[in-house]
Amino acid sequence: MVADSRIVWLPVAAIAICQPAQATVYLTVEQAQRLMFGDGELTPVPLALSATDAATVERETGTRYYPGALRAWKAPDGYFFADAVVGKHDLISYAVALGLDGRIRQVEILEYREAYGGAIRGAGWRRQFTGRSHADPVQIGRDIQNISGATLSCQHVTDGIRRLLAIYAIAIAGH
Repeated sequence: MVADSRIVWLPVAAIAICQPAQATVYLTVEQAQRLMFGDGELTPVPLALSATDAATVERETGTRYYPGALRAWKAPDGYFFADAVVGKHDLISYAVALGLDGRIRQVEILEYREAYGGAIRGAGWRRQFTGRSHADPVQIGRDIQNISGATLSCQHVTDGIRRLLAIYAIAIAGH
């Protein structure tokens, strides 16, 4: 009977050992704001898309729009956005700085919770977004390269950034 109880606990122990590591926080929103815009004052920008604008964002980007997920701030020389997407299983928080021309100045990974795929935090991968705007495809395999072993993380962050650029063009620059 004792041997039987050990067999029952074996799968539980295996699951406990294989659980992903705790989330890695690289930057807080405030730290990313300072990194991207220095000590300049940032003012929150409400992002309330009409049903028509939300439908346009979804149609143009091929992604779902979730009201309230994306947060925005206006800086003297651009805009700061904080957002999160689901990687394979868990959230990936990221920040994007746009210039006043709507082009990406910088992308930072704020928090990564997945067990694999953290290579998206690498400067080389994030640098691919620099200079991109709503007019660009911003798609894996077109103008953004994938990272083997981080396919879903790359895809979902890229989709989120493409959606962010559309929201900026429609809800901020377009008004």
